[in-house]
Amino acid sequence: MAVSTPALGESTVAPEVLNVVTDASRVRTRSIDRVAYASDASHYLFTPQAVVIAADAKEVSGLLAAAARNHQPVTLRSGGTSLAGQASGEGLLVDVRKNFRQITVLDGGRRVRVQPGATIRQVNARLARHGYKLGPDPASEAACTVGGVIANNSSGMACGTEFNTYRTLESMVFVLPSGTMIDTAAPDADAQFAAAEPHLVATLQRLRERVRGNRASVALIEKHFGLKNTMGYGINAFLDFDSPAQLMAHLIIGSEGTLAFVAEAVFRTIPIRKLAVATLAVFDNLDQATRALPELVESGAATLELMDSTSLRVGQGLPGVPEAILGFEVSDQAALLVEYHADSEQELAAHTAAGQRLLDAAALRAPARLSADAATRQAAWKFRKGLYASVAGARASGTTALLEDVAVPVAELADTCQNLQELFGSYGYADSVIFGHAKDGNIHFMLTDRFEGDTALKRYNAFNEQMVQLILDKGGNLKAEHGTGRAMAPFVRRQYGDELYSVMCELKAAADPRNMLNPGVIIDEDHAAHMRNIKLNETIEVEADRCVECGYCEPVCPSKDLTLTPRQRIVVRRAIAKAQAEGNHELARELEREQGYDSVDTCAVDGMCVTACPVQINTGLLVKRLRRETANPVLAAGFKAAARGWGAATRAGSVALSVADKLPAPLVRGTTEVARKVLGDDVMPRYDADLPAGGAARKPLTGRLGAPDAEPVALYLPACVNSMFGSCGDGPGVGAAFEQLLRRAGVAVLVPEGIESMCCATPWTSKGYAQGHEVMEARVLHRVRAAQPAGGRLPVISDASSCTEGFEHILGQAGFQVIDVLGFTAEHLLHRLPAGQKIQSLTLHPTCSSTQMGLNDQLVQIAQAVAHTVQVPQDWGCCGFAGDRGMLHPELTASATAVQAEQVRQLDSQAHASCNRTCELGMSRATGKDYQHVLELLAAATA
Repeated sequence: MAVSTPALGESTVAPEVLNVVTDASRVRTRSIDRVAYASDASHYLFTPQAVVIAADAKEVSGLLAAAARNHQPVTLRSGGTSLAGQASGEGLLVDVRKNFRQITVLDGGRRVRVQPGATIRQVNARLARHGYKLGPDPASEAACTVGGVIANNSSGMACGTEFNTYRTLESMVFVLPSGTMIDTAAPDADAQFAAAEPHLVATLQRLRERVRGNRASVALIEKHFGLKNTMGYGINAFLDFDSPAQLMAHLIIGSEGTLAFVAEAVFRTIPIRKLAVATLAVFDNLDQATRALPELVESGAATLELMDSTSLRVGQGLPGVPEAILGFEVSDQAALLVEYHADSEQELAAHTAAGQRLLDAAALRAPARLSADAATRQAAWKFRKGLYASVAGARASGTTALLEDVAVPVAELADTCQNLQELFGSYGYADSVIFGHAKDGNIHFMLTDRFEGDTALKRYNAFNEQMVQLILDKGGNLKAEHGTGRAMAPFVRRQYGDELYSVMCELKAAADPRNMLNPGVIIDEDHAAHMRNIKLNETIEVEADRCVECGYCEPVCPSKDLTLTPRQRIVVRRAIAKAQAEGNHELARELEREQGYDSVDTCAVDGMCVTACPVQINTGLLVKRLRRETANPVLAAGFKAAARGWGAATRAGSVALSVADKLPAPLVRGTTEVARKVLGDDVMPRYDADLPAGGAARKPLTGRLGAPDAEPVALYLPACVNSMFGSCGDGPGVGAAFEQLLRRAGVAVLVPEGIESMCCATPWTSKGYAQGHEVMEARVLHRVRAAQPAGGRLPVISDASSCTEGFEHILGQAGFQVIDVLGFTAEHLLHRLPAGQKIQSLTLHPTCSSTQMGLNDQLVQIAQAVAHTVQVPQDWGCCGFAGDRGMLHPELTASATAVQAEQVRQLDSQAHASCNRTCELGMSRATGKDYQHVLELLAAATA
């Protein structure tokens, strides 16, 4: 297969390897692809030679076999909890996430079959309806995938060593470097394995007997694996399993992609505990917090999460954090998130009483009360789960966050934390942080520095040496749950000694004789390997500079399966800045050119990334900046002129759609395709037959609307998008529906003069046309102020969620209250409306704007007044239509809605609704179902 020759240099991956992939579009060798996949949340940076988006396990088998024949290094990439460099490499990187997301619930939820690309949160969402969940519970559940969790033997906040992957995995399908594929659930798995890999099976059996026959080895394994431990290979499997297939499967757990690819796994799940109480207890210092642990553990606490003073200081600047960490100046304080679980009220009461006695007796900054309040628990856990990224995001620009995790016996934890703090001080790591899963003696600590030059690297190495000795002297493990990776590979021998290290080396050699799977990870004789290839980021645009590349944003991004994710967009900006700083102008120019479509054009700028980002980065704002900075002056002038004559522009658009609706669709589409070739596909929308005719003018709505005798209680700004695009089928449209509801409820609103020429200005901000936005902003402010009654200030309503968000940006800063029609209806109209005839079922599509503005509860509330059964697809997400983006780049909506659309078809509801006209268009196109505004259905139900 031919490959491109990017500025990074021509790919050195052998053609025989790439030719295994039959679809050339899944082989990526451009600079932007290699840069985008190079980065992860670790402090290392390795740029692959090529990226393959694998289709299925059979293709991975062929790739590995071809790579082995060609001595081609391969790294398998899904999404782990790893922060030690094991997710990237300099050879071939194989994406085993995108096409590996199947989830099959078995035995009523007691087991689940999962592919490696499904996130833990997605799996748990499927299991929750059955009352079960996965055992591993990493804080990064929203982003980490099953493949990564298996590869790192990830655990988390509550699972400890009892319910981690090693203990709860029942079977797996693994693919060896030779291409051999084994399903360990097969009755003849051992026979198949022995026939296909006789040398490997013989080695496993020999090593098993060698380990079991050495008392010192057995004692050392039992000591280290009595704690959380992901250092080296999971050689406790030699003590636990006789079957070669099961032995190999459990050695693969925690092997970080160095022994095999896990194509599928079956887990035994655990029941969801029905009841819980929690509190965030703030102690005067870290020592007091850690010394309180043994008694809290003894009391039966399910989770005990430790957070030091830096964690609390950063948390005080974040939205929605627990009240317990607010209202005081942080000095040395530390906190424990304490939670108890139970299945009965009696059990919960006993736990609560025991825990509360200990908390009441503790020296706390303020009393801490165990509470079952869901909102309180959610705030505490949201803060804790985003803690690493939040703290790392607060680092100085241009520095790198380096996170390590260790485990020691709980009795040693207080002294260990004190000793670590002393080390931080000795080596000048002033902003270091300690937090973690204190119940298990598992803590994370973070250093921030620019790890560049002899002085910085020698300091880090000296610190590392003392830290390693400290943990081993405490009887601990150098890695507890984030995997050995590259960071601790040089220290594996030091933790286990020569004998067990030799066992690990022989295991690796037998499974991967050419050392082609993730070389340098877990096993590395280079004692300085942990100091090589450390990521050095340049400062970039302020909107994204604090990104820690954690990837939490990726699952919610509509373009994730089409081009780039928010994390990758930021990574590309950093690569451009680095190339420019190093004088590599060829690479910088190439990345700038390639990011045009991949990063800028196909970003929906929907802001969904900010809902998942622990440091509140909205990558859409970065893309809007890039659009402003590269805006075509001719187009900018045209959009400014459109803003000045917006009333005429919207009517012209409406008329054009109505005319097009009466013409043969192929004729109209052909015309727009020609125009797209001339003007560009990011300028000229493509017409499709599923677009509606134009909508009704807004000017006739001017004045009082609703009940004729009622005093107006709000200003109503009907969105221009509902005027430009007509309603679905015979529906009245949201404006007419809202008017009907107002009359029935006896409520009135006021539509200002000049409404036809008003807009929320989102089209200009999204496209980067600042002058047009200024024109519209000034007009909206003027018209809204002029419409206000003397001596009063009415709130402002809009009837499209994205437009409400746009009006909020304009009017909110001027002191006006802006309300979406959903919120207004739920609060002021629903209880006044007559009881209606409900339909049987309704599927909803929440929008990115309704999510960010907190409107989804009101959306569901209104829907429940319409239908007996209200459903939201399990994998709901942004539709990617994004104003006109879905007409400029239809492939964005097609990609964004692919999974959701299939779920909508399976739900097969009687009706389908949303709260934004262009989103309704996008979902109608994706599903073949007619989507309309939920108020149209409410008006019909209460008629």
